[in-house]
Amino acid sequence: MKKLDFLFFDAGGGHRSSANALKLAIERDGRPWEVRLVNLQELLDPLDVFRKLTGLRLQDVYNLMLKKGWTLGSSQLVRPMQLLIRLYHRKQVELLERHWRESRPDMVVSFIPHFNRAIAESRTRAIPGVPFVTIILDIADYPPHFWIERESEYIICGSERAVEQARASGHSDDRIFRTSGVILHPRFYEPVQVDRRAERMRLGLDPDRPTGLVLFGGQGNRVMLDIAKRLDASGLDLQLIFICGRNEKLRERLRAAKLKLPRFVEGFTTEIPYYMHLSDFFIGKPGPGSISEALAMKLPVIVERNAWTLPQERYNTEWVTERGVGLVVPSFRRIAEAVGWMLEPEAFRRFRERAAAVHNRAVFEIPDNLASIFERHGIR
Repeated sequence: MKKLDFLFFDAGGGHRSSANALKLAIERDGRPWEVRLVNLQELLDPLDVFRKLTGLRLQDVYNLMLKKGWTLGSSQLVRPMQLLIRLYHRKQVELLERHWRESRPDMVVSFIPHFNRAIAESRTRAIPGVPFVTIILDIADYPPHFWIERESEYIICGSERAVEQARASGHSDDRIFRTSGVILHPRFYEPVQVDRRAERMRLGLDPDRPTGLVLFGGQGNRVMLDIAKRLDASGLDLQLIFICGRNEKLRERLRAAKLKLPRFVEGFTTEIPYYMHLSDFFIGKPGPGSISEALAMKLPVIVERNAWTLPQERYNTEWVTERGVGLVVPSFRRIAEAVGWMLEPEAFRRFRERAAAVHNRAVFEIPDNLASIFERHGIR
């Protein structure tokens, strides 16, 4: 049985969830592969400078930034962080070499940015001939040295923009695989077998009122409370479902807020397709997973782009505008204006049609890509 090591970390929720989603799709496909999830943070813990200085792992620092909304100037922080990673490159390679010699995978698959040069070099030294695949989880790369490296062997891209970036980095077409989007959990392709109106009523909502889903990733974000207040003061005829993730303080504040606006507030949940099925549109940060999940459920999106937007997510807002699947606002201070515009009947019809026209099957396409790579290497 072929052994595939899927490398992820927990900076944000998308890396682990994408690895798990692809693992599940492979298992359901009945392929004779053993997928092993490997947390890169744990392998590199001895080198985590952030942990030595602050007591927090690098991934925990990142998650705290997301939770608190401390992302202003994040694009200026990327390059110094990459420099720090490069300073410890040799030691990273040594630690990873040790892991590969012990685990002996038949394929290495990275769901991680920033560290792909070290992963590639350590693989070449410890297990030469074993294919190395990078799956870009963002809609496009944020070069240089983010997802795509010169040492990258195979690259799986979810957009034509990412394909162009891979080519511009010197990679030939036979090493680039184009999928129809980014990885989503297979549950987003399964019908939600509930009565929409009845379920809205069960949650204390109006069965017929326009319903927005407000979601800011697994850590939530305090801007959700500001969005609630602004829409409450707008006089718009709507109601909201808030998914706060692991941010219990935010969940409590939203539940306790004195608002006229009908709302349902949830914490961490794996039932996102269910709540999206009950909704008509999406409000959130422009993460590739959130946008793609909403579109898979035929929800047009409203996202924000400004100096606080993570640099790797800025192209996503261009993609939303180009596809006509939603609205991009310079600040959520203008959320009431955006929602009012989106809910105009003719505008909403167009947004909904364009959202429904996006067909992302990446999680089912990638196993075929990996099988093709095995064949090229004569691995049976």
